[in-house]
Amino acid sequence: MSTSFRHAGTGGDKPFFLHDDFLLQSEQARRLYHDYARHLPIIDYHNHLPPREIAENKRFANMTQIWLRGDHYKWRAMRALGMPERVITGDADDEEKFFSWAEALPRLVRNPLFHWSHLELYNTFGIKAYLNQASAGSIYATCNAQLATPGHSTRELLEGFRVEVVGTTDDPCDHLEFHQRYASQPAAFRLVPSFRPDKLLVPGSAGDFRDYIQRLEQTAGSRITDMASLLSALKTRMDYFHEVGCRVSDHGLPQIPYPAPWSSSLDRSFASFLRGQSPLEPSWFVPFAGHLLVNLCEMYYQKGWVQQFHLGAMRNLNPRLLARLGADAGADSMGDSGQAEGLARLLGTLAEKDALAKTILYNLHPALNEVFATMAGNFNDESGPGKIQFGSGWWFLDQKDGMEKQLNTLSYLGVISTFIGMTTDSRSFLSFSRHEYFRRVLCNLFGHDMATGLIPNDASWIGEIIQRICYFNAKQYFGFPDRINQAE
Repeated sequence: MSTSFRHAGTGGDKPFFLHDDFLLQSEQARRLYHDYARHLPIIDYHNHLPPREIAENKRFANMTQIWLRGDHYKWRAMRALGMPERVITGDADDEEKFFSWAEALPRLVRNPLFHWSHLELYNTFGIKAYLNQASAGSIYATCNAQLATPGHSTRELLEGFRVEVVGTTDDPCDHLEFHQRYASQPAAFRLVPSFRPDKLLVPGSAGDFRDYIQRLEQTAGSRITDMASLLSALKTRMDYFHEVGCRVSDHGLPQIPYPAPWSSSLDRSFASFLRGQSPLEPSWFVPFAGHLLVNLCEMYYQKGWVQQFHLGAMRNLNPRLLARLGADAGADSMGDSGQAEGLARLLGTLAEKDALAKTILYNLHPALNEVFATMAGNFNDESGPGKIQFGSGWWFLDQKDGMEKQLNTLSYLGVISTFIGMTTDSRSFLSFSRHEYFRRVLCNLFGHDMATGLIPNDASWIGEIIQRICYFNAKQYFGFPDRINQAE
């Protein structure tokens, strides 16, 4: 199994849209993909795969468990079709949920889920047929049978997709026991954590925020009574993460908190809150978040980490779904809040201190692509190519149109040859076909320009750039360790 297509499996007498040259609309595009991009390994530096399921090399009992459970992209689509929640996240059995998804999929043409779903069936199980109500029974049985065979455990799936690095997303309080367990075993790819301190920067209720800081105290083994002791505890956790292979931080924020001075009076307000003597108030929390983020970024720089900022999401907007299912239920949207000023102030503050780490900026609102791309260009320096990255199309934008817009914007306003390429940002072990999807879109874009005379019609020249974008730039940019230490 690999990210290239497999010509096997359930057949059908109707033409099937997936073929070797899917999305490749010129001879130049086909050559770029097949000769330069197709067989490269994958560095998936940001995803939400459960480390436990990788460490334990989990096998899934059926397609619903590996493919539909937890996939809020599919949930949103099924709700848009008016399907009952019981067959989406409710008490329907796994087979009924799969058949409901099969009923939905034919009605999703032009939605990226139509392409992705068939790519995942084709690449992983050799299914060369449309999924619909008529084919659901045979496809469900075929895939379930394969899931029970060698080649379909979590690690085997990742190896089959030629994954070289899996970068998970982890809370500072996480003990990383499954990363360590995995590292103690022979393996074909690296599993590395990422440091994501969102719970300190985007507060929920005052009680939840205070409880989280108490949890951080216990994990770091030190009292947190003010800003200085909080930063000390976070440094302890960063040291631990670094030992276990972490080289990346991540932040999922509505927008960058505005950096502001942190005074002794604000510190007293924060300390009073920690003692339970005063509420969580914007008067101290807003400067708290801005000051904390600047200090975190300085520590990332000192450790040589890459920092990521996923900006612009409005999350958990449906109170009914939130109460019933919790977060990440498929009720999130693009936000329209301003991004430029806070981002400029943060990056400028760090650059002035000579403490700006390698940085990836992910935009969720396509109207702001130019803002993000030009912002990235302000802060590159002689430390290396593409230090500040305008990151790949993210979330609602990781589809063909979103990818093309991001690639075009970066090409026109930055330097596309230094781009570090695609990441799945996914919770699914089948989603690595998205790297193939990205590579096909990328090669088609460059191939079109070669065919129309906009760039040199030189496969060797352009093919080298394609390879850098798909793999080699990321390999150089992150510098993940070949081995990780077994932290105590």
